[in-house]
Amino acid sequence: MRPSLLILAAGMGSRYGSLKQVDRFGPSGETIVEYSLYDALRAGFGKIVLVVRQDFVNDFREIILKRALKKADISFVFQELGNLPPGFQLPPDRVKPWGTAHAVMMADGVIKEPFAVINADDFYGAGSYRVIVDFLSGNHPRGIEEYCLVEYQLDNTLSESGSVSRGVCKVDHQGYLSDITEHKKIMRNGSQITGEAENTGPVKFTGKEPVSMNLMGFRPSLFGYLQDQFRHFLQKNAGRNDAEFYLPYAMNEVIRSGKARVKVLHTSEKWFGVTYREDRDMVMKNFKKLVAQGIYPPDLWA
Repeated sequence: MRPSLLILAAGMGSRYGSLKQVDRFGPSGETIVEYSLYDALRAGFGKIVLVVRQDFVNDFREIILKRALKKADISFVFQELGNLPPGFQLPPDRVKPWGTAHAVMMADGVIKEPFAVINADDFYGAGSYRVIVDFLSGNHPRGIEEYCLVEYQLDNTLSESGSVSRGVCKVDHQGYLSDITEHKKIMRNGSQITGEAENTGPVKFTGKEPVSMNLMGFRPSLFGYLQDQFRHFLQKNAGRNDAEFYLPYAMNEVIRSGKARVKVLHTSEKWFGVTYREDRDMVMKNFKKLVAQGIYPPDLWA
């Protein structure tokens, strides 16, 4: 059974100033997510599932993915604020989405095979999809579940336009993830890279740290773990309208519980994406360069 690809495309894009998932960057008007679809299909993924907000589904179906829909099995699930477990009610002042782990939960019942998760507004490189397909399609030891994460080097994931948030990984001697910690306000300050950790305050980085860009691989068992964790999250954060249920947090909890271990996979590909409007020119230049190198055709779906 070929693995599925789950694309998280329900983010608000507040720092970008618009819905960046539908912005066009390629020479023939392609979005970043179309390059992801193209790479995923070449690598051997089967079904594609997009997590979107219901009021934007027509933008994806009719405008952005009109040609891609003819090439792949693409379906949609919806991340809405009211998608809560029984017994919980939406806080009256809540306007922010519940986070990436909540977005993944929306595919429960739709995806029943091994699957990878990506962000719609991130470019991961064709080789990264081959690496994760090989892992998800391979044989694994019986007993404890094995998930995976493709890591990127921190200094290759920064924006020149402002600060970013990254999940910084700790990897044990066997190549498994032992911890992933969300850091915010990471940016270059002259020759230094600095950021903030939630519990320890300011942090200095070398730039060589492995970080997660939400390119992860799972088994369907993850959905049950997320449902349980999200209930605890809601109980703990009932009075906070800005709290988000992040996928790195959920992965940490699975590791600590001993229910699964996470293999860290390496790729030589370069990540790039759009956090700020000022990143747009850089992304367009990168796609133009990749087309000139023959890695992608000038028109993806011609």
